[in-house]
Amino acid sequence: MNVILLSGGSGKRLWPLSNDVRSKQFIRIFKGRDGSYESMFQRMYRGIREVCPDAKITIATSKTQVSGINNQLAEIFPGEEANLSVEPCRRDTFPAIALASLYLKDVMGASPDEPVVVCPVDPYVENDYFKALKKLSDTTESTDSNLVLMGIDPSYPSAKYGYIIPESKDEVSKVSEFKEKPDEETAAEYISRGALWNGGVFAYRLRFVTDRTKEILGYDNYYKFREEYSEAKKISFDYAVVENESDISVVRFSGSWKDLGTWNTLTEAMEENVVGSGVLSDSCENVHIVNNLDIPIFCMGIKDAVVSASPDGILVSDKHESSYIKPYVDKFDDRVMFAEKSWGSYRVIDAEDESLTIKVTLNKGHKMYYHSHERRDESWNVILGRGKVMLDGKEWEVGPGDVVQIPAGAKHTITALSELQLIEVQFGKDIDVNDKIKYD
Repeated sequence: MNVILLSGGSGKRLWPLSNDVRSKQFIRIFKGRDGSYESMFQRMYRGIREVCPDAKITIATSKTQVSGINNQLAEIFPGEEANLSVEPCRRDTFPAIALASLYLKDVMGASPDEPVVVCPVDPYVENDYFKALKKLSDTTESTDSNLVLMGIDPSYPSAKYGYIIPESKDEVSKVSEFKEKPDEETAAEYISRGALWNGGVFAYRLRFVTDRTKEILGYDNYYKFREEYSEAKKISFDYAVVENESDISVVRFSGSWKDLGTWNTLTEAMEENVVGSGVLSDSCENVHIVNNLDIPIFCMGIKDAVVSASPDGILVSDKHESSYIKPYVDKFDDRVMFAEKSWGSYRVIDAEDESLTIKVTLNKGHKMYYHSHERRDESWNVILGRGKVMLDGKEWEVGPGDVVQIPAGAKHTITALSELQLIEVQFGKDIDVNDKIKYD
């Protein structure tokens, strides 16, 4: 089966662990089978692979997430190359799904009649969910409906979800109505009529969405659409397609499913109360610590709270109030202090007006782009491992204690011969992430 994983957004409701580069789906917060921590993205990708080893998985994402995806995929499936439909800019879910569908047609060579399952990358699910995705794909092949939705049995009247009202209580049913997000009173009335949550999981034959893309957006070629993507209309898939389609079926899903969009819901799914360096006193109740810093956090006598720390900031919040964090976070400086890249990671240690100090970790065999900066000097101090430096065409090996001085304008790169850690200090009156010229 074909699967499109939607991996977009910054997840600012999970600040300070998420930002525009490190979105919530990449936060390592769940215990894996070997005892190490893994992310929502890794759990989802692994689950699909285990239930359907031959599934063709395409990830619809943004440019800022490509390195993180490659890095985390390499950890769980070394050597597997990610199929990526990369949005040049954000244009809502219908353009993203349309672009990914055209990617399947024009790049992956998928047949117009092949079933395609679309699902978000970030819900918390168990193994039965991945079996349900396969059921969704099989139902799409066997039914004459243009769309097949996954309908999730609701656990309470929620204003956060759209509602699917099926014609019957059968496992697979035609849909009589599709309702967008109502208030809680209306949601309760929908549930009394047998309504199911719309969790944004659905399937279709590839031809259906490529035809709708041509009709609504005017494109039938992946390369042309991607080139002119910024001109596409911003509209959700639900509004553009689902609400205008009369021939829809729904597959009922009654298994475990949680939308981990806030700290409150995320901590409900955590297996441990403390991730990272932290201690809770016996007088704490319903408190979670998630700490990405190398200093301990100690909580005493507090209740119903989440404490989270990363290089981007520190959050101390009542769990219920944590869902209202986004307007406040939008006011903060958007400098990214930590990010995972395809070659490793970096962490900002100190930021001054005319200097920036960063700890860089390069994975073995990886290297930076060969590049230069016009408005800043740099200094590299190797603290772990061995690497090979190239500076204006000259090469030499470096190890712990070696220092490399890089003046503005000099072309430079470093290759990790083993895992390599270095402290990079940038000097200049105009330190800007965009001050970079790349070379072959």
